[in-house]
Amino acid sequence: MRRQVISSWPFVASEAVSYDSAARATNASDNAMDRAELERQLQAFHAASFAWSLACCDRDRNDAEDVLQTVYVKVLDGKARFDGRAAFRTWLFAVIRTTAAAQRRTRWLRMRFLPQRGDGIDERESAERCLIRSERAAALVRGLARLARRQREVLELVFYHDMTIEQAGQTLGISLGSARVHYERGKKRLSALLQEEKR
Repeated sequence: MRRQVISSWPFVASEAVSYDSAARATNASDNAMDRAELERQLQAFHAASFAWSLACCDRDRNDAEDVLQTVYVKVLDGKARFDGRAAFRTWLFAVIRTTAAAQRRTRWLRMRFLPQRGDGIDERESAERCLIRSERAAALVRGLARLARRQREVLELVFYHDMTIEQAGQTLGISLGSARVHYERGKKRLSALLQEEKR
């Protein structure tokens, strides 16, 4: 049975969490957090974390749930430790990204070296329909999907998660200069793709 991140975690509130309230949660007085504080932080960032996990998993909802579940276990079991050198959200998003990358590598190795029983059902299209509310949003998602991965990640963090370019760079483990280059190139390329769609 597939694990359900959205509803099965006891510390995840059922109501929607705004990015504003999540941002206030980063003002913790101590860098070292006990389990209760970690749970509060994870709950505050749950909505934003799931959106970022979706972005890291090419909008595949099932993969995103698996990644986020794995991240929560890592954080609460102490396998991923917040050291206070960056904002909690920046650190958490970096853990989500590296976990998603590890999952992609594992899947590739399985597909490459293990025999396949048959093609599975691709649920990406239906998940995409749930996320897209308008044709304009659909065009934006298509445009983002055509960008280089690093450009797409920087733009997602800056526009969807209200990060600065510097915070996006920290999340992705790249320098501020590199983050700025990916941001500018991604913005320019995305603008061109959106204009192309209008024709």
